[in-house]
Amino acid sequence: MSVFQRRPQRPIWGGWVTGPTAIGPEEFAKAGYDYVGFDTQHGYLDDADVAGVLRRLEHVPIATAVRLPNADPAPIGRVLDAGADAVIIAMIESAEQAAAAVAATKFPPNGVRSFGPLRASLGHDPAALEARVSVFAMIETAAAVAEAVNICAVPGLTGIYVGPADLAISMGVAAAGALRDPQVLDAIKRIYRVAASAGLVIGIHGSDGKAGNALAKIGFQMITLAAESQALRRGAAEHLREAVAE
Repeated sequence: MSVFQRRPQRPIWGGWVTGPTAIGPEEFAKAGYDYVGFDTQHGYLDDADVAGVLRRLEHVPIATAVRLPNADPAPIGRVLDAGADAVIIAMIESAEQAAAAVAATKFPPNGVRSFGPLRASLGHDPAALEARVSVFAMIETAAAVAEAVNICAVPGLTGIYVGPADLAISMGVAAAGALRDPQVLDAIKRIYRVAASAGLVIGIHGSDGKAGNALAKIGFQMITLAAESQALRRGAAEHLREAVAE
């Protein structure tokens, strides 16, 4: 059972990867992060890139999730065949879209996933392959907030993952101020309450460690803290600061 499949007693912390490298995930693992997300929606990655990196991470002790732009079964199936522990499906705005995301992770007659395992260590039992997968629906628009109760009621959904930037934009708020705007925070807390009532794992994209701390105090259980580029920039800036200090 992966970290995504149980309601954690403490928040699980994640890193985010937007480029085709295995170094970032390995460094997040060494730093003590619980999971790493791969972004095929906005990153410089496609599902084939992610599949290659996932196979290299087979023995690295970190859980893996892949964000995909929609519920298209083919790319979802490819990253699951390569060993992703979870998929995060972007821009879900209805129960029907959430149900399609769930169906893409399950084989017939339960869903529409095609059988084609790429990693021998996962075995060939369709029921076991289904059982190891977690599926998260991203709620990240005002329209989705209005449908949150129906989305969270979809059978087979592991959890909800909140996207604050797109949510803010849909509400007429600048993305950079998403986690500071009272209107957006109220919407985020509403999503949290609905998902908690449904017994789902509740995740969110944080902007940094301080934001992650505040989101954990709200009750979020799965919090992405930083992308590899952000972590590299922060570390590089600190090294430079130390080097030029008098």
